[in-house]
Amino acid sequence: MPPKNNTDHEPSNTTPPRPYESIHFVDTENSVWNYSLFTEEHIDNFKQGTLYNAYEFFGNKQLEVLGVKGTYFSVWAPNATAVSVTGNFNHWQSDKHPLFVRLDHSGIWEGFIPHVNRGEVYKYHIIGFEGKELDKGDPYAHYWEKKPKTASITWNLDFVWNDDDWMDTRENHNSLQSPYAVYEVHLASWMRPDPTNEESYFSYWQIAERLVPYVKELGFTHVEIMPVMEFPFDGSWGYQGTGYYAPTSRFGHPEEFMAMINYFHQEGIGVILDWVPSHFPYDSHGLFMFDGTHTYEYADMRKGYHPDWNSYIFNYRRGEVRSFLISNARFWLDKFHIDGIRVDAVSSILKLDYSREQGEWEPNEFGGNGNIEAIAFLKNMNEMVYRDFKGVQTIAEEATNWPGVSRPTYADGLGFGMKWMMGWMHDSIRYFKQDPLYRQFQQNQLTFSMMYYYDENFMLPFSHDEVVHGKSPMIYKMPGDDWQKFANLRLLYTYMFAHPGAKLLFMGNEFGQTVEWDYKTALRWDLLEFDAHKGLKTCVSSLAKLLKQEPALYAKQFDNQGFEWLDLNHRSESVISFMRKGNDENDDLLIVLNMTPKERIDWKITLSGLPSVWKEIFNSDLTEYWGTGNYVNNDLIYAENVGIEGKNEINICLPPLSGCIMKKISSCKIQPHEKDTPT
Repeated sequence: MPPKNNTDHEPSNTTPPRPYESIHFVDTENSVWNYSLFTEEHIDNFKQGTLYNAYEFFGNKQLEVLGVKGTYFSVWAPNATAVSVTGNFNHWQSDKHPLFVRLDHSGIWEGFIPHVNRGEVYKYHIIGFEGKELDKGDPYAHYWEKKPKTASITWNLDFVWNDDDWMDTRENHNSLQSPYAVYEVHLASWMRPDPTNEESYFSYWQIAERLVPYVKELGFTHVEIMPVMEFPFDGSWGYQGTGYYAPTSRFGHPEEFMAMINYFHQEGIGVILDWVPSHFPYDSHGLFMFDGTHTYEYADMRKGYHPDWNSYIFNYRRGEVRSFLISNARFWLDKFHIDGIRVDAVSSILKLDYSREQGEWEPNEFGGNGNIEAIAFLKNMNEMVYRDFKGVQTIAEEATNWPGVSRPTYADGLGFGMKWMMGWMHDSIRYFKQDPLYRQFQQNQLTFSMMYYYDENFMLPFSHDEVVHGKSPMIYKMPGDDWQKFANLRLLYTYMFAHPGAKLLFMGNEFGQTVEWDYKTALRWDLLEFDAHKGLKTCVSSLAKLLKQEPALYAKQFDNQGFEWLDLNHRSESVISFMRKGNDENDDLLIVLNMTPKERIDWKITLSGLPSVWKEIFNSDLTEYWGTGNYVNNDLIYAENVGIEGKNEINICLPPLSGCIMKKISSCKIQPHEKDTPT
């Protein structure tokens, strides 16, 4: 159990950070004091899009000024004619606490309100363009009311971390040369107190008590949490956010979410957050038309509106918006100790013609379809992350052939650490959906991935998107009777974990969820009462643990020296084999995949090098995985010379619809048909 923090007391940091503190004037008779945390340098950086810690200045801050406790508020509303703070503390009267607009034309409104403390609900009442009146939540607030209420809450973050061991060494767990198996989770529907009640939630603490041990039991190295930033509509799954600087209050207050991350770190598990800098909804309390004009979004709807998601696109040309977004990425890394961000819908950010027909978009100044300011934003964001935070990763969900997504910016890339390998995912599912009889004609669907694999640092995703909207759960994508469905899925996961690259598996896929994912209901945990589902979960756990144990599966996962095809010439039998290699040849692994329900006895594979001895370390047909267990290679396997120097041959048994992984345990001097003692 992680230690519980007492957050019902005043925050320990009661004074503003120096040297930013300044007071233009103080009139103790006024209800709002003209007080600021900004310097001219901060304002210049904010306008230029280079204020990367904007959360230190914007939003609400509980401070003590001249011996008086209260809250400082600041908000960017450049086209407003008046801004005031309303809340329970002033009976929501818009004339009680007007903010002061800065005289530097920054569009920032600010002020200190005495005696407004932590935990007060509030909104900004904005009189905007042409006198339009709006009531908006605070874009930089750290805490919001629980939906359907929409006000922000005054809240200084106050948490004592005890994850130093993880933070000091996380580069060892989080580098591109480390094992990387990600369990993707939707917090609301992973498990619920009432499995069928969409309004039934566990708290962050209650989720952590269940989720952290479960992920550790599975053997996954990381958890990826679908968007947790505050959002109004459950059906958006978090991808339509309004509170970018606040974990959703559905499950508790921000410190409880911090405690969840702290607990993951104590158990040696990294945390990745899904991040959506591409679009936001039009809810009246959110970012859309914030001051009565297109403040955060492009005014030209050819660039500013997402037809697919009925939402609005950030104006990446505007420096203040870039400061907001890049600071947001930094905020989660800085204040919440997260280990990576998975950036959603990168293709839609990059391309002006994304989901648009001819005539519905305008080319850039060079006549192309790239959004030049958005490209610069992504590069700046990645440069900030890798410059300022050690041992973290940014991961792009990018589904096109855009070049250099995971290449450094100095090499003309976008600067991400990894990219989702969507082509591999689609090809693999298409192949496995086929009747095994016809797989012999489609082998290229499996092998094509290695033709372009080294163009990027790829993550192999079987994500939430593949088990919704009529696509069917993973188990029912597989052909055949029940036994063949489970055997096929175990084989697919074996192929996934043996293939180079990081791995991602959506919750429920590990035990064969039998219905499509539904955000309104919990996973079908009752399925684990059945041997087939329990066996599949055990198989996935074995693969995840094998990934961490065997350097050949990760040490060179993005290096062309880490992979070698051995046999692609048995199309009619639908058997393929390849080698995974580590930094030491004694780490080498041999992977053989039998894609049909026919067992193959005495299957021969030719190897190069010295004669050697191998041991089977994984077989997807074990009885504990709900396999047959009939054709497991329990004995040592000798690679014997076939009369050609440097060529050796092994004979193994291949169970039906199975994947076998063998490890070289030694080289030895073996004459044909003789089995000497390994040396």
